[in-house]
Amino acid sequence: MILYGISTCDTCKKALKALEGAGRQVTFRDIRKEPLTEAEIAEIVTEFGSRIINRQSTTYRSFSDFLRESEPEAQLAAQPTVMKRPLIKAEGWHLGWDAEVQAALL
Repeated sequence: MILYGISTCDTCKKALKALEGAGRQVTFRDIRKEPLTEAEIAEIVTEFGSRIINRQSTTYRSFSDFLRESEPEAQLAAQPTVMKRPLIKAEGWHLGWDAEVQAALL
C-alpha cells in the first residue's frame, strides 16, 4: 500500500497512523520530495478526473488563469501539492480519508 501526500498534511498523518495502527504495511510517498511521474499522473487522472484537484487549496487559488483552465494533468505536473490528499493505492485507488475509504482499508 502506498499513501501519496505531503508530510505536513494533517489528514495524511491521520490516515497513516490509522492504517499502521490497523496493521497495514504502508509506504508514505511525499510528493514534494518524489513528484509523480507522467505515467502516474495519467493513471490517477484516468481514475479520478478533475476530482483529483483540490480547488479549495491556496495552491490552486494562486494559479494563473491559464493554469486554472488547464487540464488536471498539467496542474498536477506544475504543482503536485494541488492534489487532493491522501491518495492511497491499495487494491485500487482511494482518494481522501472519509468514512467510505476508511471502511474499505481498515
